[in-house]
Amino acid sequence: MSTTNKNEESCSCDDEETCQNLSKVKIEDDEDSEAENTLSDHSKTSEDSVEIEVPFRVGMWDLKQCDPKRCTGRKLMRLEMIDKLGMSAMFNGIVLTPVATESVSAKDNQIIAKYGMAVVDCSWARLHDTPFHKLQHRKTKKNLRLLPYLVAANPINYGHPSKLSCVEALAAAMYIAGFKEIGDLYMSKFNWGPTFIRINKELLEGYAECKDGKEIVSFQNHYLDQLDNSYYNKSSSTESCSESSDDDVETTVRNQ
Repeated sequence: MSTTNKNEESCSCDDEETCQNLSKVKIEDDEDSEAENTLSDHSKTSEDSVEIEVPFRVGMWDLKQCDPKRCTGRKLMRLEMIDKLGMSAMFNGIVLTPVATESVSAKDNQIIAKYGMAVVDCSWARLHDTPFHKLQHRKTKKNLRLLPYLVAANPINYGHPSKLSCVEALAAAMYIAGFKEIGDLYMSKFNWGPTFIRINKELLEGYAECKDGKEIVSFQNHYLDQLDNSYYNKSSSTESCSESSDDDVETTVRNQ
């Protein structure tokens, strides 16, 4: 009896100790779970905070000249980040178009903030067929803008100067006019978007410092002159090396 009681007491003590340990584990698990939930909530809040509100209207004239699967403007429409404009729609904001005569600049900041900006979605191969004259009311032709020299990063025209997609044109104009964060937001919707900002960083930052279109053109021309000089010096250096090389004939033929 005595032995049985001791065993029972021992079992009881073991069970009690086990229960206490299990209870302790349960409490720690609850605390860990609560901590994970809190961390998750913070992560969600952090992710949500990245999505900033666009304080102005963004529009697009869609001429249906591009492949809908590759069209960046169509994707922005699906994401509800751009409004489709009718052919005769009145738009008082800044309009990005290749038929303009003035560059977009920081001077356009207030116009964009109040009325927004728009772009013409057309194919670079069909510019001559595009009825630009029908897309803008004569009273607001003063708001037509060009973009300065930039290099495309979109998959269709990667590396080609000035052949930007709709989203690249919009983001560049936003960046230059003082809406950098919104430009970054638009480019973040494309996996190649950050590349556009990266390869044009020096230009975009330089253009953003210019007060008007004239200064932008001056900055652009200075940059292109430096680019030409750098290319000329590099070519001269290459030719000098090739002249002293055993492969002189082959190199000359290849250059020709």
